[in-house]
Amino acid sequence: MDILILILGLAILVVGAEILIRGSVSFGKKLNISLFAIGVVIVAAGTSLPELASSINAVLNNHSDLALGAVVGSNIANLILVMAATTIIVPITNINNNQINQAWINIALGICLIIMCYFYFNYLFGIISLIALTLIMYFQIKKGSIIVDDIDKDEYSIFISLILIIFGIIFLIYGSDLFVNSAINLAKKLQVSEAVIGLSLIAFGTSLPELVIGIMSALKRKVDFALGNILGSNIYNVLGVLGISSFFGNFGMPEILARQDLYFMLLITFVILVFMLIFKKLGRLYGSVGITLYLAYIYYIFI
Repeated sequence: MDILILILGLAILVVGAEILIRGSVSFGKKLNISLFAIGVVIVAAGTSLPELASSINAVLNNHSDLALGAVVGSNIANLILVMAATTIIVPITNINNNQINQAWINIALGICLIIMCYFYFNYLFGIISLIALTLIMYFQIKKGSIIVDDIDKDEYSIFISLILIIFGIIFLIYGSDLFVNSAINLAKKLQVSEAVIGLSLIAFGTSLPELVIGIMSALKRKVDFALGNILGSNIYNVLGVLGISSFFGNFGMPEILARQDLYFMLLITFVILVFMLIFKKLGRLYGSVGITLYLAYIYYIFI
């Protein structure tokens, strides 16, 4: 039953994020806010709202291990499950400098998270993270790595836009409650730590949209965008999700993450960078190894 509630909570989160973004974009246009600013919001919030809502909920309810496990687990799932599934269908051969730079940023963020094992996440971390995220997005947009002109042109009246925003927020709050509470119950029933549930079930659930997008990109032969999207999503998870969540409470890194999972995430990022620099592609070899590694990893954290 808890699994079904977890899935229902995730579905409500995704729908709530979509409704909120549509309402916010329409409202922004009515107020004549620039397409640039609207585009930045879509890029930043569109990929991370479900993770952000569930992480804030977890922190507010003193279950920060769940939030940290979900972010680290989601990043791992993106790197070896989503990317592996994508490259098995169609190898990624057009590696560009932006993707390489994003890989280096991911490595730097992985090292920062390891350093944070000796400190607490608090408002100071949140401020620094949001400044760093803003700068990264600014330079990516300036270089044309993020395109903000291709925005959904649907517009609604101000009243309908506000209704969409309100309902989007309600869906996010209610969905995050279902999602987090069912995850906590599962952790108790399976007698595992909340960090492990975050690393596995919650991380897999919040990575499903990226997995679907990756597979669809491969089927449409547009895999060149998949790598940048995944590496970018991981950056937003650390700086955006953890950064904003840090304003809602002080919390430390769970011992289990500090002992193994952060290093595994960093290792996988290095492996991707090596493939990009030396082999100039991510092929089916990486895909096969990646899926095998992910299954072995999930098995390992539960034993």
